[in-house]
Amino acid sequence: MPQTPPPPQTSPPPQTPPQPRRAAALSTGAVARHLGVSPTTLRSWERRYAIGPARREPGRHRRWTPGDIARLELMCRLTADGVPPAEAARAALGGAPGTRPAAPEPSTAPGGPDALPLGAVRPECRGLSRAAVRLDAPTVAELLEAALAEDGLVTAWEEVIAPTLHAVGRKWATAGERYVEVEHLLSWQVSAALHRIRPLPEPPRSPPVLLACVPGEQHSLPIEALTAALGQRGVPARMFGAALPAEALRDAVRRTGPRTVVLWAQSRTTADPALARSVAGIEWGLRGARSRPALLLAGPGWGADVPAPRAERLYGLRSGLAVIESLGPPRAATGAAGAEPFAYGS
Repeated sequence: MPQTPPPPQTSPPPQTPPQPRRAAALSTGAVARHLGVSPTTLRSWERRYAIGPARREPGRHRRWTPGDIARLELMCRLTADGVPPAEAARAALGGAPGTRPAAPEPSTAPGGPDALPLGAVRPECRGLSRAAVRLDAPTVAELLEAALAEDGLVTAWEEVIAPTLHAVGRKWATAGERYVEVEHLLSWQVSAALHRIRPLPEPPRSPPVLLACVPGEQHSLPIEALTAALGQRGVPARMFGAALPAEALRDAVRRTGPRTVVLWAQSRTTADPALARSVAGIEWGLRGARSRPALLLAGPGWGADVPAPRAERLYGLRSGLAVIESLGPPRAATGAAGAEPFAYGS
């Protein structure tokens, strides 16, 4: 009996080799924040110097690859060193205008040797630092406004502004006088942005919070931020700025009758424990029902030991706001009939 031949053997279909995953591409806005330039600047560079993204998505949306961003980082470093933009673009593109060489590898040290020592921070912080190093005041102002609008004052201060200010200080300490101009420009722009924040109307007859730097202290940005944050919450505040003389501080306390006094000292050389004790002991009001302010000491200049009774240390903007909001109006400081001793949390 004839046997049926076995069916022909078929080889399995060839396997398609896995395709390498394409690196994520960023939008123009995200790249601008990363680099510390405005989106308008990126579009201008693309139009004038052909240093645009390698591809676009449907709808003509620009998408920047890591290679595109590496070229832009090189252009930013060159322009920060004073190279004209056209020459910087030619160098970033690897030759003549209009050429597009193979994409370079992203820099392992964004910003090059002039970059600020930021560590692990948000892209907005790196962008702000790059703009500050380039002394690009309009872009610094734009990035600060965007951070304040998108994140709110407290988060923007803690995650974007303060890390950049600290990095400028560290760079200045290691590079001599070279970065003084960067610190001054950034500080001025931060102060201007904080002053543009409009406070809420003050409640009537509500004792204010008095904020000042101790005599000789010129660093006022942290309490400027605290003043702006209090204003956003409708807490009355009286800000007296840098280096308020001791007698003027005591007069201001007597005249305003504040619920709280915040004294800022950046360094141990300006912190004055005797002044703190003097302010904590100021009284005002009618005999038998006199009041004293709560005293809050802010800044790294104050040691761990609180130098005055009825005083407390502040640590950070967010926690400092919580402490101040927990304190009510000043209460009677003497034991007259019907009066209670001063206490926190009232």
